[in-house]
Amino acid sequence: MKARGKPPAASRRHRIDVWEWLIRLFVLMASLACLLPFVHVVAKSLSDDAYVIAQKVFLVPQGFTLEAYGKIFADASILHSLYVSVLVTVLFTILGMIVTICAAYPLSRPQLKGRAVLTFLCVFTLLFSGGIIPDYMLINSLGMLDTIWSLVLPLSFSAFNLLILRSSIASNIPVSLEESARIDGAGHFRILFSVVLPLSKPILATLSLFYAVGRWNAYQDALFYIKYNIDLRPLQLKLYYLVIQASESFQLEATTVQLSNPEVLKASVVVFATLPIVCVYPFIQKYFVQGVMLGSVKG
Repeated sequence: MKARGKPPAASRRHRIDVWEWLIRLFVLMASLACLLPFVHVVAKSLSDDAYVIAQKVFLVPQGFTLEAYGKIFADASILHSLYVSVLVTVLFTILGMIVTICAAYPLSRPQLKGRAVLTFLCVFTLLFSGGIIPDYMLINSLGMLDTIWSLVLPLSFSAFNLLILRSSIASNIPVSLEESARIDGAGHFRILFSVVLPLSKPILATLSLFYAVGRWNAYQDALFYIKYNIDLRPLQLKLYYLVIQASESFQLEATTVQLSNPEVLKASVVVFATLPIVCVYPFIQKYFVQGVMLGSVKG
């Protein structure tokens, strides 16, 4: 009788290959589930109205035309809304990162007294919030309705991003490295700008993208806070009105764009609103793969 032993190496490799291909298939299907709807929208935006009305457009444009995009660029209100969205997103991201960094760095240092209580207060805001009505009353009492600050200040601090950055600094920036800088005469701000931030570029880039994408896609706060000053309506709110216009029989906002099929307009504006944030991603992608420290501590 042969003694039982480990399975042959070829058999182990075969099982590993099966799981590897299953994982690849799952990732491929998940990627297609995210990509194909966007390709479908792009195809509709580049297709002739008649093919879209007949529902003959799937992944390849039918009756290729750029008429929808030409009419979008001819509408000054849409271009102005794009400018407002870019301005709000940039201000929101910069302010959000400044506040997050200034809060995460001290909370990551063990010498800060009461940091557990402060961290709990931040986590508490993730579980409970006042709601839409108290938020609106607060913005109204502060006199920020119909101002750009109503789109920048309220959500510029994210407790979730704070916890991510705090954990990253605490785990990747050793206390001994900070002590070495302190021995050389560096203060807290010098340590933050010369040691902590350079070693935290990957997580800073990731959180910046989180802030930018979250602000770029948001429209609900603009719907509540921007009522009369239509010059401050961002592109996403403009898109919201166009979607409502395409699905209802009445028009909620005046626009110079007129198409025989509103679905073409809706698809072209979706692509127009998505491309700017997509173009930013390649410049930040390189930081996602950098998970190691740029320096080391001598033991």
